[in-house]
Amino acid sequence: MTHCINCGKNFSEGKFICTSHRNHCPHCLYSMHMDSVKPGDRKSNCHSRMKPIALTFKNEGLDKYGRKKQGEIMIVHRCDKCGKISLNRIAGDDDPQEILKILEQTNTSLYDLPKNIAVLTKKDKDEVKKQLLGE
Repeated sequence: MTHCINCGKNFSEGKFICTSHRNHCPHCLYSMHMDSVKPGDRKSNCHSRMKPIALTFKNEGLDKYGRKKQGEIMIVHRCDKCGKISLNRIAGDDDPQEILKILEQTNTSLYDLPKNIAVLTKKDKDEVKKQLLGE
């Protein structure tokens, strides 16, 4: 079991649906700066708290028929200490209401995000709810 550095709740780092390198809390969605170059490398020396600041979709593009393909939901985290931005897959036991709260509270003007991260807004809420809750 792991102890969350933000909310203090315990959670398992074991393999869950959609992720094999979990480093965020399923309750508050805060993360710990563990990885340096690629997910799961655990080579960061920072180890500071990473705040969930936004949502994005991964792997948007076209399917083999040329239709727009919707990617999976990713949480955008920003390290409180060094400012590194990382994307993390949601896990099967992540609190869907906390994920929706991120969507509602996103204020990208507060952060200097890379241009390749298309931040989701309230207009994306229906698709996010569909992926999270099947609605």
